[in-house]
Amino acid sequence: MKTISLSGREVREAVSMREVIDAVRRGFVGLAGGDFEMPTRTALRDGRFLVMSAHHRPTQSAMVKTLSVNFERVPAITGTVTWSTLDRLDHLTADAGTVTTLRTGAATGVATDLLAAPDADRLTLIGAGGQAADQVRAVHTVRPLRRLTIVGTTEVRARSLANTLQAELEGTEIRTSTDPASAVGEAHIVCCATPATSPLFPASALPAEVHVNAIGAFRPTMRELPDDLLADSTVVIDELGAILEESGEIIHALRAGALAQDDLTELGTALTSAPFAHGRRTVFKSVGVAMQDWAVARLLADKFLC
Repeated sequence: MKTISLSGREVREAVSMREVIDAVRRGFVGLAGGDFEMPTRTALRDGRFLVMSAHHRPTQSAMVKTLSVNFERVPAITGTVTWSTLDRLDHLTADAGTVTTLRTGAATGVATDLLAAPDADRLTLIGAGGQAADQVRAVHTVRPLRRLTIVGTTEVRARSLANTLQAELEGTEIRTSTDPASAVGEAHIVCCATPATSPLFPASALPAEVHVNAIGAFRPTMRELPDDLLADSTVVIDELGAILEESGEIIHALRAGALAQDDLTELGTALTSAPFAHGRRTVFKSVGVAMQDWAVARLLADKFLC
């Protein structure tokens, strides 16, 4: 029996964003098809400690992730992902912070590829923390960017991320801002990756046609999007049970009557349905589900436990 342990650097060297997007896309389709046993995650201390698990029935494989979240430290997310199967003794463990940012970015990539206009090439990213860079990398993978605007709480934070990404986005104009409302006005795609507890911008600040990804808020006490945006958009979510328990935006909009539960479409279902018609606003709201971590862990297991 052996256990392979991978650092964050080793995880990033082993898999590309394109590979992770493709794996997470297949995972969402499998989730919609009933391939997974996936309980809603355990959240302790209002989401500061999380435990997530998923069992993939066809391969008899399972993933368990334990992590802690503290936005006042760097990195904010630390923990361990563990992969195992019933047919072998070997295990794989990997850095949970890296797996989490990769799989969260990949879900955004899957949703953006489905919902954003084919020629969308202007992204506004709100948030310059640990999740931010992989949001950009994922969007750029499916919609090569001509312009990126990074909105940070300070100009220094926004510029620091811009400097990090500049070498990876050759040919992309990168701007920085501290004002979300003005920064989204010309966007084709918006990514929200913040721990906000109230909406980041009014719906009126957005163009008539835009795709918005919201991945920062993962507890009922957190919100990045306003009710009227959700009411006026096609809303796609990662998984209904998790969203109804954890998404502050959706919970608030449902209670306010801005949305009905029937207005929500799971991403796996959307991927296997008729193509979406472009020309209006679309929203992808994700709180993150364990299947995404399983998808990354399986990629790693296929490379290191073969």
